[in-house]
Amino acid sequence: MASIELVDVSQSFDKNTIIPRLNLKIEDGKFTVLVGPSGCGKTTLLRMIAGLDRQTSGSVLIGGSDVSAIAPGQRGVAMVFQNYAIYPTMSVRENIEFGLKNNKVPKEERTRLVESISETVGLRPYLDRKPSTLSGGQRQRVALARAMVKKPSVFLMDEPLSNLDAKLRVQMRVELIELHKKLGSTFVYVTHDQVEAMSMADTIVLMNQGEIQQEASPAEIYREPDNLFAAQFIGVPPMNVGDMGQDGVRFGFRPEHGLLSTEPADAHFTAKGVISTREMLGSETIYQVRTRDHSFMIKCTEDLFSVDQDIYLSVDESKLFLFGADDKRIYRDDRRHNTYLHALRGRFQ
Repeated sequence: MASIELVDVSQSFDKNTIIPRLNLKIEDGKFTVLVGPSGCGKTTLLRMIAGLDRQTSGSVLIGGSDVSAIAPGQRGVAMVFQNYAIYPTMSVRENIEFGLKNNKVPKEERTRLVESISETVGLRPYLDRKPSTLSGGQRQRVALARAMVKKPSVFLMDEPLSNLDAKLRVQMRVELIELHKKLGSTFVYVTHDQVEAMSMADTIVLMNQGEIQQEASPAEIYREPDNLFAAQFIGVPPMNVGDMGQDGVRFGFRPEHGLLSTEPADAHFTAKGVISTREMLGSETIYQVRTRDHSFMIKCTEDLFSVDQDIYLSVDESKLFLFGADDKRIYRDDRRHNTYLHALRGRFQ
């Protein structure tokens, strides 16, 4: 196992700056997920850790040692790619032991390692089959087994589940969580899918435009977003945001915190509206409520209302978030908070 530290790293290609300047410490043995929209720099960051791309400036430390000038194969890391990168003409066994052969590991040791690792990832019955005869999930396990057999201190994964169908992605997420617990290694996982990030991570590193927006546990980043980007990127549906029309300040609330009723309620924020869409998803129903000035998504556990029905929306004071004109969160200990919160009361009634 090993911690990872990036110190003042930057990355530029030609005249394009992908990562301006970044500092990050990834804890030893944790499952850390780098998440953000396409082009935010998360894969670039992963490739710098792996040594596949050299940072323009700054240092990369693994286990406390500066590996900036060390070749990828000597860093003690293993990378699992989006497209698996397994050899179609080789059997599963040959794919897994390929790196061991190159490193002149004796045959008996190779056999022991391959069979042990294949047992761990459920590939023992498929060792003599070609990748073309395997399912997408099984091919992904081959890529994982090939990484595991190197006994790396760090696993780096670049959107490894993006080629799988929705049902298999859910299954593989569970398997990766269990694998991490079993190995106890440092996992760094890149995805643009915030559901993957929320369900798998010990720590989420949320990125946008080459900069870290927030670094926290899934629960903290959901309940206490630092800024408007974090508030709207994490959560399905995303946080509702409205313009207060004062100093560029905006207010927000999670879809599950909006209450719908046929009569006005006594709450800090209330608005009269009409239901414009309804999505019944089994255990919950998502309504889009159109008010005079905004459109809000509301998540309910009961399916009580219909499209075009007049409705009242209310939100408790404790569930409201405020964001300044700079998109940063206005916290409750900020002297401006109560002023804006007071101004919000009754504004949309």
